[in-house]
Amino acid sequence: MSDDQEDRTGRDPAPAVTRSIRLLDLLAQRAPLTLTELASGLGLAKSSTANLCLALEGADMVERVAEGYRLGRRTAELGGAYAAQFQQVREFYTVCDASPVLRHELVQVAMLDGPDALYLARHEGSARVRLGTPLGSRLPAALSATGRALLMAFDDARVSELLADRVPFPKLTDNSPTDMASLLERLAESRQRGWALDAEESYPGIVGVAVPLEPWAPGDPQLALGVGMAAAATDTARIERVAAALADAAARLTNPFSAAARRA
Repeated sequence: MSDDQEDRTGRDPAPAVTRSIRLLDLLAQRAPLTLTELASGLGLAKSSTANLCLALEGADMVERVAEGYRLGRRTAELGGAYAAQFQQVREFYTVCDASPVLRHELVQVAMLDGPDALYLARHEGSARVRLGTPLGSRLPAALSATGRALLMAFDDARVSELLADRVPFPKLTDNSPTDMASLLERLAESRQRGWALDAEESYPGIVGVAVPLEPWAPGDPQLALGVGMAAAATDTARIERVAAALADAAARLTNPFSAAARRA
């Protein structure tokens, strides 16, 4: 059966688009990839894969390097344009720069994407040590401070439903919780104090603090603000100082006409 016949049988309304998205997903997971590796990952003939690569290369969505193909610069532009749609992301940098605490810290914005925290924006701060998660990357929401700040918006039943397929959670460090009961306990503590803590649970040597950020407008995603710090240079006083600064930033980034602002 030809590729076109398979597409008609599967009733894919736009098979070329679907394949292109799958190809970009492969490169997002690991790059560079050779044409043979891409064809194998897509389950397509090399000739069909080469045509997809040629079209995507012409649009700067992928680029050819000596080792094969990798994502092109246009994907970064589109990612930035997606984040810039949201009022809070546009104002995020100004709010961080105006904060006596956050101006020195690595601050990140994340949204929930299924069971993961997806990182949308990053304020580098003035610290010499560069930490944090690259833009566009993901961490299991169960393990990161930003992910838990996002999960704080849900009750335990919804959290259990959302993450059911991820249990046991990956043990990224010796401190990572691997079962739902441990996560729910951490979430209860987070809700009580108003901010989430990642005590070297997603990366060894990194402590994360995060707060939830209510959507600015209906239809906007739930966001979280988080700070990553070197554990060796972090103590309880700094954690609490950063948490208070994040809460203040979240208040400044909350729509004054939203339900969350009226409840405050």
